[in-house]
Order: sequence, then C-alpha cells, then structure tokens
Amino acid sequence: MRWGILGGGTAGPAAALFLARAGHDVVLYERVEDPQPVGAGILLQPTGLAVLRRLGLLQRVLGRGERIDRLSGHTASGRMVLDLAYGDLREGLHGLGIHRGALFSALWDAVKGEPRVTLCTGHTVTAIDETPDGAVLSGLRGHDGEGELWRSEPFDRVVVAAGARSSLRPPGASVKPYPWGALWFVAHQNPLPGVLAQRFRDTRQMVGILPSGEGSVSVFWSLRADALPAWCAAGIDAWKREVAALMPEVPIDAVRSADDVIFAPYFDVVSPTWHHGRTVWLGDAGHAMSPQLGQGANLALQDAAALADAPDLATYSRARSDQVRFYSFASRALTPFFQSSWPILAPARDLVAGPLHAWGWYRRQMVASLVGVKTGFFTEMGVPE
Repeated sequence: MRWGILGGGTAGPAAALFLARAGHDVVLYERVEDPQPVGAGILLQPTGLAVLRRLGLLQRVLGRGERIDRLSGHTASGRMVLDLAYGDLREGLHGLGIHRGALFSALWDAVKGEPRVTLCTGHTVTAIDETPDGAVLSGLRGHDGEGELWRSEPFDRVVVAAGARSSLRPPGASVKPYPWGALWFVAHQNPLPGVLAQRFRDTRQMVGILPSGEGSVSVFWSLRADALPAWCAAGIDAWKREVAALMPEVPIDAVRSADDVIFAPYFDVVSPTWHHGRTVWLGDAGHAMSPQLGQGANLALQDAAALADAPDLATYSRARSDQVRFYSFASRALTPFFQSSWPILAPARDLVAGPLHAWGWYRRQMVASLVGVKTGFFTEMGVPE
C-alpha cells in the first residue's frame, strides 16, 4: 500500500521504517525544513529498547545513552518514597537514559537510508480529506508552515504522528494542557551514575537528575506553566539557590543564564479510538500524558511496531488499547502526588509509599509499571528479552 506519515519525531520515523521494510511505499511529511537533533533527556524502557532491536538500531542507541539500573525518590528530609531496581523484575534488565536528539538521529538517519521512504520536509499538513480514491493530505509548504498551498496524491493509509501539539485529532479526542510542566537543562557532569534520582518538597517542588549518555545528565524541575513569568522575573540566581537547597547533587553551576534552561509543557490527550477511516494516530498525537511514568517515547515506539504487525487499523486500535489506557489512567492518578498544587497529598504519599516497598508484590508491580509491561492493574505483557 501507499502510506502517508505526518511527523518526524519518534513514532513517525519508526513506523516509516517498519512499513517500508514490509514492502509498502511511504511518504513522510515533517513540518521543519531541516530537522536537527534537539531536546533534553528521556528514559527508554525495556519495551522501547525491544522495538529498537527489531529495527536494528539498538546498538547505535546504546552507544549514545547511559544504562539506568534504578529509580530513586526521596523527600527533602531524606525519607525514601521510591526505590525501584529493574533487576527486581528480571536479572540484567535496565533502562537507558538518552538525549531525545540522539534517538531522533538514529531513527532519522535510518529513514534517510531507506529506499522506499520519501522525505518531504518543510511541509505542514492541515487537513486530511477522505476521497473515493484514498486519503488526500493538504497544507502549506515552506519554513514553519508559511508558504504555498499543496495537495498530495491519494494515500491508502495515513499515520498521524505529529506530537502532542498536533491539530489533527481522532474524533471525540480531548486535549488538555497540564497545569504543570518542567524546566530542563543539560550538564556535562554525572554525579549519580546509573540512577534516575528525584527529590520532592511536598507536591510543589520536584527536581530530578537523569544520566543521558556521553558523560551528561538532564536535570528537570517542576514548574506550573502560569508561574513561568514570575520565574523569569525572579532571576536565575534565586532559582539556582532553590535547586541546590532541595538537591545539592544537582550540577547547577552548569546554568549560567536563563538561556541555558528550557520550559517543556505537558498535555493530556484522551481518545476513544486511534483510527478513523483510513487514518491512524500514533504516539502523543493520540495519547499524550504526563511524563511521570516515563513512557511517552516507549509507547510511541510500541505503537509503530504494533501498526506494522496489525492486519488492519481496527486491529491496531484493539491491540494498543489495554496498555495505553492503563498508563494514561495511572499517569493521571499518580501525577498529583508528585507534581501538583495540592501539598495535602504529600503526607499520605510519604507515609505509605516507602514502607510498601518491603512488600514483594507491591514492589514487583511498581517495577513492572516502570518497565512498561502493564496492561491493567493485575495483568501485564511479557517482559522483553
């Protein structure tokens, strides 16, 4: 078949590779004229790494990231809230901290070398029209979607993988910005190798260090989106003192000005289905969620693999339903305990979470959730090899 794919982030290029290697002709549209690797760190779980292995990209990605064996979280006073080791689920299991740009480079370079994929950069898709001959795309061609109008030839199928900000949604989808986001910066120091470490002050302050490969770390700091102007006005030095007071291990001296820090907003996207007519939605375009459980890029990669394995779009939606809906619900339920304007939730979290780690069943369920294999409260898929 002839496939049109919208978006050159994670799900789009991965789907393009799977489909092209299955014998389909693919045209991949990307809004940016000359896409470059950008972004701070992400955590690839064993589920996402398994997809990269299928694509033949695992060794390249492993060489750019850092192995993560454990996730830890403590309150400002040092009380343990989270202490999860991948090896508790299966010996040798691990995650991978990596810069988003490094994952993009691996996928994008592979797509550029795939003969059955045609790249159309500088193309913004604004509409998908169903016709008797197929799905026709239309939009603007030029830098950042400014320029001449264009219209495609019909496609047998269309994949929307244009991210959480996509203007093209499944019927009935709801899109809500989270009140909270995060400030990010990258430092070329690694004080806590092999650990994604976090520190909490009630629910209104959270800082974390994610080793991201090549001797660097990505540091994130929770911030309400509407507090960003006040943060800018207060000055960078006041914030640096605040970060250092909560987590002294943070290499905060790497930040010299506000230009070294970026703010990332988050979105909650809920859809009753991920296909309609000839079109299917993958990744954040169909099911964006809070990054609290570290599943975004991994679910996007799994979406791409599931699409290639499904005989039709309805089968794809059914195949992805249990896992995606579990993580959407769990993310929505857990996030307020770590990132919200409700500090009243913190005492219950701090009192209960740490002691529960001594219960083997609870610990295993938490690690399984981290790894990305849960499909329900009491069900899960197989752990990837």
